[in-house]
Amino acid sequence: MEASSTDSAAPGKAEQQPERRKRVLSGVQPTGSLHLGNYLGAIRQWVKNQDEYESFFCVVDLHAITAPHDPKRLRQETIEAAALYLAAGIDPSKSTIFVQSHVLAHTELTWLLNCVTPMNWLERMIQFKEKAIKQGENVGVGLFDYPILMAADILLYQADLVPVGEDQRQHLELTRDIARRFNDQFCNKKAKRRKVFRDPAALIVTEGARVMSLLDGTSKMSKSAENDGSRINLLDSPDTIRAKIKRCKTDASLGLEWDNPARPECTNLLNIYLAVTEGAGATKESVLEEVAGMNWGAFKPVLTEAVVAHLEPIQRKYRQVMEDPEHIEQILTQGATDADAIASQTLGWAKDAMGFYSLGRK
Repeated sequence: MEASSTDSAAPGKAEQQPERRKRVLSGVQPTGSLHLGNYLGAIRQWVKNQDEYESFFCVVDLHAITAPHDPKRLRQETIEAAALYLAAGIDPSKSTIFVQSHVLAHTELTWLLNCVTPMNWLERMIQFKEKAIKQGENVGVGLFDYPILMAADILLYQADLVPVGEDQRQHLELTRDIARRFNDQFCNKKAKRRKVFRDPAALIVTEGARVMSLLDGTSKMSKSAENDGSRINLLDSPDTIRAKIKRCKTDASLGLEWDNPARPECTNLLNIYLAVTEGAGATKESVLEEVAGMNWGAFKPVLTEAVVAHLEPIQRKYRQVMEDPEHIEQILTQGATDADAIASQTLGWAKDAMGFYSLGRK
């Protein structure tokens, strides 16, 4: 398993091999309904980038169990999430789509990385502190440790780029720190071994990347928010979307404007409108020209119909995909096979570097 000169996928071998496309890995938890923020901030960008990058997209069900969950719903939600990937435009002929738990290397590498990661690195993670407050005394070790699992996800596939929002930058920096620590400890000159892990970089999405709650323009739209009215789910009916936007939080100011710190809800709703209409050539300038003079009573119906129109083809394709569960399973089976081939090779390099005895090794 040692990363020798014949290992074509080994990191650090670019000078010996034909240049490959940069590799991207990302995923979304299946629990709860995927919402407009997941789509505009992540999935839609994956679709745009899959021709440019070698892409791996997983349904991260292992991350989903770091919070209390319904086992029966988890199974169904995993299938639904994969179907939404397909409905949104992820093409299995271009990208690898798989379920995280179907590739066993994720959990095994997590344990190996646990043993080389200092405890105080995890204690600094902001999201754990925020989520632990919500879970109270029932918070599990997995919630504390899930940044290590996230690091394993990324490092297993030798990812060059990871699509992340600003709120995920800390996790990516931890991944980079872990990779460097492992490489320095086990792949130094004395060991005469090439580095096991690549140093992943952030693929930051700037426009429309951060969709905020409909009830609080300062909080990110979230699947875990108790009030369903805070988000637009990708499978919400037109009537439900109309009701949610009609009730969403606004302000008493006249006219509409971007980037006024005192009007976060105004900025959020304009961002959503721009994101769902930019396919028709909309820009910030054209949106302001269209709606700047409107009051909320006039703008909300315009926003509603734009969101409904944008989601309609996704919902239609989703229903078609869900009618053929065997096809979904075939895609996920092939995806797991393709992902496992890469992940198992990386795991083998990591175990060999750490000194594990491997059966059959000469």
